[in-house]
Amino acid sequence: MESAVERIPELTTNAGPRDPEWPERLREEYGALIQYIEINQTEDNEWFTIEPDDSGVHWKGKCWYIYELVKYEFTLEFDIPATYPATPIELRLPELDGKTPKMYRGGKICLDIHFSPLWSRKQPSYGIAHALALALGPWLAAEIPVLVEQGVLNNS
Repeated sequence: MESAVERIPELTTNAGPRDPEWPERLREEYGALIQYIEINQTEDNEWFTIEPDDSGVHWKGKCWYIYELVKYEFTLEFDIPATYPATPIELRLPELDGKTPKMYRGGKICLDIHFSPLWSRKQPSYGIAHALALALGPWLAAEIPVLVEQGVLNNS
């Protein structure tokens, strides 16, 4: 059986926000995100919502993780860097800023060791949907249970 990530379409336009081809790259990003969301809906595995500003550069939404039947929900933010897709997006969860060593100032989740090398090999074919599936999803699965068990997060 194919994993959800394998079913997310790879992108072909190598363009960032400052490039004339950015609107085409953005269309591909939307297509991949829509497909990933549909995969998650089919598998009853919805765990995020996001939407961009008009420029497609600033994104905001929510992500959540259910641990021991309790839903932990967080604000999700990221900006598309000028050097995208050569540079991966930095995913921010502001509510968790300072609560785990696997996070940088401003609530940026640590992606250096595991995700950034993969992104470097796969860019420009990887995009936002791939970052959510391969970086944020696993990060939440690894970190949220630890934060709950340590008493850093509660279910209120």
